[in-house]
Amino acid sequence: MIRFAALSLGLALAVSTWAIWPKVGAAVNNGASAPEIAGENWINSKPLTIAELKGRVVLVDFWTYG
Repeated sequence: MIRFAALSLGLALAVSTWAIWPKVGAAVNNGASAPEIAGENWINSKPLTIAELKGRVVLVDFWTYG
């Protein structure tokens, strides 16, 4: 009985995630240009533009003191 309940819950979660997923990802436009990165302080480089980063793998790490 517990196995059936767990399976039913997992299936319901999977179906609800599948139903919601297209609506959540709709804001992402494949092929659209990334927005420019706005910021004043750059560490270990001069400020870069999106055009200079085209074709490269970029890791952006945003953090704050809190």
